[in-house]
Amino acid sequence: MAAPLSDGDRRKQISVRGIAGLGDVAEVRKSFNRHLHFTLVKDRNVATPRDYYFALAHTVRDHLVGRWIRTQQHYYERDPKRIYYLSLEFYMGRTLQNTMVNLGLQNACDEAIYQLGLDLEELEEIEEDAGLGNGGLGRLAACFLDSMATLGLAAYGYGIRYEFGIFNQKIVDGWQVEEADDWLRYGNPWEKARPEYMLPVHFYGRVEHTPEGVKWIDTQVVLAMPYDTPVPGYKNNTVNTMRLWSAKAPNDFNLKEFNMGDYIEAVLDRNLAENISRVLYPNDNFFEGKELRLKQEYFVVAATLQDIIRRFKSSKFGCRDPVRTCFETFPDKVAIQLNDTHPALSIPELMRILVDVEKVDWDKAWEITKRTCAYTNHTVLPEALERWPVSMFEKLLPRHLEIIYALNQMHLDRVAALYPGDVGRLRRMSVIEEGDCKRINMAHLCVIGSHAVNGVARIHSDIVRNSVFKDFYELEPEKFQNKTNGITPRRWLLLCNPGLADIIAEKIGEGFITDLSQLKKLLDFIDNETFIRDVAKVKQENKLKFAAYLEEQYKVKINPMSMFDVQVKRIHEYKRQLLNCLHAITLYNRIRCNPSKSFVPRTIMIGGKAAPGYHMAKMIIKLITSIGEVINNDPYVGDKLKVIFLENYRVSLAEKVIPAADLSQQISTAGTEASGTGNMKFMVNGALTIGTMDGANVEMAEEAGEENLFIFGMRVEDVEALDRKGYNAREYYEGLPELRQAIDQISSGFFSPRDPGCFRDVVNMLMHHDRFKVFADYEAYIKCQGQVDQLFMDPRAWTRKVIRNIACSGKFSSDRTITEYAREIWGVEPSATAIPPPNLPRN
Repeated sequence: MAAPLSDGDRRKQISVRGIAGLGDVAEVRKSFNRHLHFTLVKDRNVATPRDYYFALAHTVRDHLVGRWIRTQQHYYERDPKRIYYLSLEFYMGRTLQNTMVNLGLQNACDEAIYQLGLDLEELEEIEEDAGLGNGGLGRLAACFLDSMATLGLAAYGYGIRYEFGIFNQKIVDGWQVEEADDWLRYGNPWEKARPEYMLPVHFYGRVEHTPEGVKWIDTQVVLAMPYDTPVPGYKNNTVNTMRLWSAKAPNDFNLKEFNMGDYIEAVLDRNLAENISRVLYPNDNFFEGKELRLKQEYFVVAATLQDIIRRFKSSKFGCRDPVRTCFETFPDKVAIQLNDTHPALSIPELMRILVDVEKVDWDKAWEITKRTCAYTNHTVLPEALERWPVSMFEKLLPRHLEIIYALNQMHLDRVAALYPGDVGRLRRMSVIEEGDCKRINMAHLCVIGSHAVNGVARIHSDIVRNSVFKDFYELEPEKFQNKTNGITPRRWLLLCNPGLADIIAEKIGEGFITDLSQLKKLLDFIDNETFIRDVAKVKQENKLKFAAYLEEQYKVKINPMSMFDVQVKRIHEYKRQLLNCLHAITLYNRIRCNPSKSFVPRTIMIGGKAAPGYHMAKMIIKLITSIGEVINNDPYVGDKLKVIFLENYRVSLAEKVIPAADLSQQISTAGTEASGTGNMKFMVNGALTIGTMDGANVEMAEEAGEENLFIFGMRVEDVEALDRKGYNAREYYEGLPELRQAIDQISSGFFSPRDPGCFRDVVNMLMHHDRFKVFADYEAYIKCQGQVDQLFMDPRAWTRKVIRNIACSGKFSSDRTITEYAREIWGVEPSATAIPPPNLPRN
């Protein structure tokens, strides 16, 4: 924790978070004390830090509620097209500080809490992260919600209220150990249960075709209870809603099955239904075909579509009677964005409702469905694509299976008519994959059932068009788009790096907070000595603060003058944390070989979680910690080199480490990372990137100039050429002495003396079946790291590059991304007009 500011410093500090008026401060204090009074029960006179946190959270929430109600009134009166963002993951992190920032309350709260003898930062640390996501996909959804509210769009996030989010990671003897993330243990002050909107979701049963139409009967019912979380835009009084569903058993659940009087057993069995929303599957870029996961996917889709249709039918505020009965205008009023294939069941479910329940003609229903749904593809890795066994569908969702078969038949008839006799094409384009186990290809279902399909960076969208969905692109090229990802500048600059935000605002004003492209104006200050000094000073302060945090958490002394070299992301072979490990070992060997030589000191930090069932990822963590153990305790090395594994990497830790980083590692094999968003957070926070030409790195290099990033290694076409030739790891091993030495050390047990064979699986993979070609990029990477060292020795030149990177990061705002989605996919226009605040008349 940072040392508290002195009284004088506090008075001097005027920041982009807004100057606190005395009235505001007094009001916050009064509200805080009132909430604290009601928090403390009669038999407890002493408040705990958690009591203070809840009192502050409720104080801040009071400022949201009026705006939240007014926003919903505003939408009902104007009846705009509504955007529904469906995602199985929303990686929100903490809410308190983000809400204060977006409502412009931070300084008033800081001052009020200070006057009460408390520390705002300490209270913020008490809040649990809402870790309802694995990594990039879930965090992107969170950034998008922030941008949709800031752009005044009538948008709703829909997902699952997992009782247990992404596991907490403990490192025990160098190994990852998972602990359940009981994030709701103390309650969640930011959510509001809405039992009046509880809805039934059906599973299993059978289908009956009758003269009156198709009926899905004898189903098992689970109830979906909604919990709403307010999503405030930045200083525009718009507060949108994220609605997360929790599974509840109906009161008669399984009681009718137990007619032998086993009432207790029947009641205990309610857990079977409620398990649906119990836990987030902890896989990133990997498909796990479990029935419970399919239940989760249908659960969120079925509840959400009922909610969407209810809202479409009754558009008057406070009115729940249907005023619309014709579905012709449905796509003009509703846009459904599918965040990856996880909510793909929206397509057959919307068809089922339209055809079976609302009695819309099949062809008309199909046209409505396609015009309503749009699909974002997030990965090209084959192991990540969802392919569900037909047998599982048949049991769990029999009506949906019929609908998918019928849709597939229509689709294949069309393909056959356009490409007569091309059986290979029919097989490649079918939604149903034949084989030992018949499977449903959910990505193909998304493509045929959507009017727009997008990748998340230009290079990724090209791969989607030219390889993953090549046949579909040839059939309907107009469907395919690119929407390069972005991050919200509110959380990822203003909130986590106030020092940098302040010096930027001093130079160019505050407009960049909602229009990040204004950072371009900083190019005028690239040679301004005062600004260069200020940027370097802010970075050094962030490093000192993070070094103090690491010392407190890890009991390890960090050299704050060293280069903070950071790679934080999920642990996965394709992200190549192993390449980073090889560099650390190479540096270590060079220092050992020549201890008197001067070296640029580095602190290498690697953080991220491994999926619990992913053996190689867990071995990679053990290797990182083992390398750190040897290097950090070698007296020859001193503080020239440290290797730290950042335990339990999560949103709130990212907010600390990213502003402190000097170097950002984005080193995936070209053609494997769809976009990346961590790369953008580092760029805007003044770290330089060492990376391959992959994902959004390509566009970052384009914006800032390739010479202002450290780009190395194979391009996509080089990787393809190497695949054709055949990748032979041994050639590199035998041709590069430093690589050979590093691999021999890992292999011989140099880093695992107590268990010399510990890393045999890692070495075996690298030598014989490395899909991601670590050795092929090793030489270029080591050379490029040498250029990093050279530049770091010239602080002025380094900082000038940093300023150029910050100035050129404007494209990577999620506001820009969402504006493109709005105009080019959803057919709506963002609004810069603020809704009047609750204390002013509406018109």
